[in-house]
Amino acid sequence: MKKKKIRNILVVFGGTSGERDVSLETGKACIKALNSKGYKVSTFDPKKKKFSSIKKKNIDIIFNALHGKNGEDGVAQSYFEYLKIPYTHSGVISSFNAMNKVNSKKIFTKNNIKTPKYFSFYKEDFEKNFIKKNIKDKKITFPIVIKPNNEGSSLGVKVCKNEKKLFKSIRLLMRKYDELIIEEYIGGKEIQVAVLNGNPLGAIELIPKRLFYDYKAKYTKEAKTKHVMPAGISKEKYKKVLTIAKKTHKSLNCKGVTRSDFKFYKNKFYLLEINTQPGMTSLSLVPEIAAYKGLSFENLVEKILLDAGINK
Repeated sequence: MKKKKIRNILVVFGGTSGERDVSLETGKACIKALNSKGYKVSTFDPKKKKFSSIKKKNIDIIFNALHGKNGEDGVAQSYFEYLKIPYTHSGVISSFNAMNKVNSKKIFTKNNIKTPKYFSFYKEDFEKNFIKKNIKDKKITFPIVIKPNNEGSSLGVKVCKNEKKLFKSIRLLMRKYDELIIEEYIGGKEIQVAVLNGNPLGAIELIPKRLFYDYKAKYTKEAKTKHVMPAGISKEKYKKVLTIAKKTHKSLNCKGVTRSDFKFYKNKFYLLEINTQPGMTSLSLVPEIAAYKGLSFENLVEKILLDAGINK
């Protein structure tokens, strides 16, 4: 879209998901950036008002700063499409598939993108022998990862060192979630790649003090996660992971900015997931990667804005 035709921006942030606090921080940072660029910014929080109360009048673009359920799973995007207001980030189907880990893993596999072995089940179908049989058939060994199928920011992710802890974690998660994924744990390096408007920006390596890059490691300074930019891998491997991330972005038909989360183990990259609404807080990775490439936060936000559209 041409900048000169854009004036009024509605930033949608907050929401009702478990990632509300992160979304509020993302929204505040993006509002500040948009104001600095001369845009007229208004705000909308779905926790306080219904999406149906958004009126098309005096809105040129919706900047989607939501995270988690109803914000990055296609729900908010459906409303934006209905209103026929151009919006940032990925569309309805892309957002749904990226948030649904089973769907995204099927797409990864179809496109020859390596991902950890897994299987899923619904809580109404839970049966110990079924779990044990699938673990054996899939040749998944401990430690094992258990996580919700539709959740972000590593919420609900547990790494289980033995069968006792696994079934305890399953029971705890079934209180809140309907569908769970059991996945093989991949060791090695944590590598995250940002893609902006179809082009890879760069790859960063994370060295968490915790067992893995969980919610606390992502969003609290106390976790003391070390960031290595660029990622500490060979130039050849660095180029390869950028290529895989670009392919992932394209295979899900994503728009705007995405962040792909990898593990680099025994000289192979394993794609864990792709995030279509990556955080834009002071501790977030996409702005850090962009800054290393010489792209300021304000310019990054504007590039995301100018890629807005409908019928995605």
